[in-house]
Amino acid sequence: MSIAPGRQGLYAAVTYWIFTQNRGHTLKQYSQFYINGEWVDPVNPGGTYEVIHSATEEVIGTTPVGSAADVDAAVVAARAAFEGWSNTPHDVRAKYIRDIGAGVAARFVEFATTMQGEVGSPKGFSELVQTGLAMGDWETYASLVENYEWESMLGNSLVVKEPIGVVGCITPWNYPLYLIVCKIAPAIATGCTVVLKPSEITPLNAYLLAEAIHEAGLPAGVFNMVIGDGPEVGAAISKHPDIDMVSFTGSGRAGAMVQRDAADTVKRVGLELGGKSANIVLDDADPAAVAMGAVFGCYLNSGQTCSALTRVLVPKSREQEFIDAIVAEASLVRLVDPHADEPDLFHALGPLSSKAHQQRVQQFIQTGIDEGAQLLVGGPEQPEGFAKGFYVQPTVFGGVTEDMTIAQQEIFGPVLSILSYEDEDDAVRIANGTVFGLAGAVQSADLERAKGVARRMRTGQVDVNGAPFNTLAPFGGYKQSGNTRERGQYGLEEFLETKSIQLP
Repeated sequence: MSIAPGRQGLYAAVTYWIFTQNRGHTLKQYSQFYINGEWVDPVNPGGTYEVIHSATEEVIGTTPVGSAADVDAAVVAARAAFEGWSNTPHDVRAKYIRDIGAGVAARFVEFATTMQGEVGSPKGFSELVQTGLAMGDWETYASLVENYEWESMLGNSLVVKEPIGVVGCITPWNYPLYLIVCKIAPAIATGCTVVLKPSEITPLNAYLLAEAIHEAGLPAGVFNMVIGDGPEVGAAISKHPDIDMVSFTGSGRAGAMVQRDAADTVKRVGLELGGKSANIVLDDADPAAVAMGAVFGCYLNSGQTCSALTRVLVPKSREQEFIDAIVAEASLVRLVDPHADEPDLFHALGPLSSKAHQQRVQQFIQTGIDEGAQLLVGGPEQPEGFAKGFYVQPTVFGGVTEDMTIAQQEIFGPVLSILSYEDEDDAVRIANGTVFGLAGAVQSADLERAKGVARRMRTGQVDVNGAPFNTLAPFGGYKQSGNTRERGQYGLEEFLETKSIQLP
């Protein structure tokens, strides 16, 4: 299948496409980066990343390996574009944002199919969450930038909000498109220019997004993209003296390194890191409702969710009752081909994103067994019927104590730990007893009682009785879960500076 001559310019990032019947997967080979409104060769070409299909373990794409020299080129372009873009009228910026969103919507199926392969997300989840959320946020930020109060009077001072400058965005592989949009959409909307480093494990969706941005006609240098690893390209972004802010989502270890690398230039650093979120079940909660929410809240995206509710805290007075309900619910969960039509979104899990991560999660499961937790569902072995693919058995542990590894460390896989507590004070103590503070939940028949417990949890987000996800609400954590807030107006303001102009 060839690309029509009239559309070759839209796909200049692709040196060539090889369309093969590789178990139905299209092999995409990219050889360039997007810098200053053009597709350009790496400064030091040579290395190649292979993108692996999470279910078949076959190569579905390749991208070039970037270097610090590519980051330099991208930053030069972003810096040159900043003055013009930051002074572009808000309504014009909003139009560009909407046009990009329309371009993403036009490629909906391509985005969703791509992430079914490189991330392993089941078809329904990839369409509804991985692509659907990323598609809707463009309009959100277009509206926000049009209606935001950019200036206000405070006594004799004119308080002005201004874009911070050139922003380096470093994003992970678990929600690759959505987490890119959570950074670049508000950054561009505020008048910042961007250098993006998406995950080298899941870069194909980022190339599709770059193509949509190019087609929208965004001015050269406003958006730039380089593919590379953390130690080379990520560090070059964090250390760069002409980058004014780094916005990072990923592990705590990598986030600490970003912060250290950025320290010498005293740039702003926004970190959205890991979690070990507790789901507190009060003694008046309904076991069936608790079980469904507990399993889905932990296994969402095969457990590859920073805000996953990986610890369920149940009262000792009803411990076995809640355990039985959770085990019954978890036993309904099925591992699936991510490309298959699976109408039951709540019980379908795809593979993890990589072989290395699969092995890491399986080792955590073995550690839980070795430390004396009771294995109730699942286990560390390769699931039956899945000789290939980075699948992990949906796992539930009972008898978990708060000092165990699986109760303290972020596993980032479908592993649920059940702990018991004596009373509400004990439950809150256990919930707050990790270095993390990203999310949490409370289940109770009494809403006011649940809200009271939620206020005592040291986390940036708490769900009460399975309340729906709100894309406009601030998202971010306490403690070692980070220091930033994303989404909605709060996400917009992360990319702004505040100036006071004293008037006579």
